[in-house]
Amino acid sequence: MNQQLYTIRQCFNRPTCVDVAAAVRREISSVKKSLCADSSIAIAVGSRGIAGIDLIVRTVVDEVRRAGAHPFIVPAMGSHGGGVAPGQEKILAEAGITEEKVGAPIRASMEVVELPGDDNGCRVFMDRAAAESDGIILINRIKPHTDFHGRYESGLVKMAVVGLGKHAAAVEIHSFGIAGLVDHIVPSFKTILGSGKLLFGVGVVENAYDQTALIEAIAANQILDREPALLETARRNMPKLPVEAIDVLIVDRMGKEISGVGMDPNIIGRLAIRGQPEPGSPRITSILVSSLSERSYGNAIGMGLADVITRKLFDAVDFEAMYVNVRASLFLERVKVPFIAETDQQGLALALRTCGRVASGSERIVRIRDTLNLGVVQVSGTILEELGDSVEIVHEAQPIFDEQGALITMG
Repeated sequence: MNQQLYTIRQCFNRPTCVDVAAAVRREISSVKKSLCADSSIAIAVGSRGIAGIDLIVRTVVDEVRRAGAHPFIVPAMGSHGGGVAPGQEKILAEAGITEEKVGAPIRASMEVVELPGDDNGCRVFMDRAAAESDGIILINRIKPHTDFHGRYESGLVKMAVVGLGKHAAAVEIHSFGIAGLVDHIVPSFKTILGSGKLLFGVGVVENAYDQTALIEAIAANQILDREPALLETARRNMPKLPVEAIDVLIVDRMGKEISGVGMDPNIIGRLAIRGQPEPGSPRITSILVSSLSERSYGNAIGMGLADVITRKLFDAVDFEAMYVNVRASLFLERVKVPFIAETDQQGLALALRTCGRVASGSERIVRIRDTLNLGVVQVSGTILEELGDSVEIVHEAQPIFDEQGALITMG
């Protein structure tokens, strides 16, 4: 049977930064006194798919040069990119961050220096080029993390510790298990702060439509005080699935630029970390994932959060790239291989069977492009009836598979 779904549009709160470059310039003006003429400034940039990151980085570079300093870019992405410098430089290039495009050289290396450890025995590392510079600027999105929750999750603090510390820091932090992220991030950040190298951070918060909501430059000694409030703003702006109870969630694509684990656990309600409680919502019986994004470069970490994947996705997996990532985090559940269906249509049929005896026409199915894009989604008739007038119907029910059993691009 060719399942038919309705295409709907959800409405989320949409705070938007209209002129991103102007916002960056305005914010940097408040911390510009930390930039000294003729100093070398390392600008740390991560691997997350931040909206307009190339414009943000280019504007920061321009402002650093305007102050008479000499900027360069360092990848601050832990073990991502296969845990090697060319892989991390390639991730930056895919995001539009090259010397030609942003006006500053890229110094990609996995070399680190070791700083004094924290009181509980956690070693602290820093990218060597950044450590040898006269000052460091962090640029990162602040948002709820995919592995844990606390006052500091995904943002400037964690980037300084894990991202800027390269593969060595990722391995060290994760060697403590989830306690590394919960208990050691802040003490390690204080060690980095004590080095005197951090100048300021440029924090980005996005809205539910993957657009820039606000940008704030924060002096290094104020990051610990300010980041929690920005995290709460990001949490309020997160998108969500249209309903709590779902039989099958169809995810068109997963990928590293979408979430650090391919699909955001905050959206799908699955964590898959041993010893950590699973989120209470949403309640999804089965998840089918169709494909892996090209910008994941074969790293399918997070596929273990799914119940069914397609042969197409499995064939795209670079197991070594994925295993480099998971050897750092040690969250092995997330790289386990789900059931492999030959086509999307076969995958949905199997996923529905795992839901028990659901009467035909009563299936609770939601289809999304990915966990970043939840404005326009597809739902079954049962769910549409439940949503009533709270959503806009973009298209009436349409078949979702072509003659080969592949998903038709969502309109």
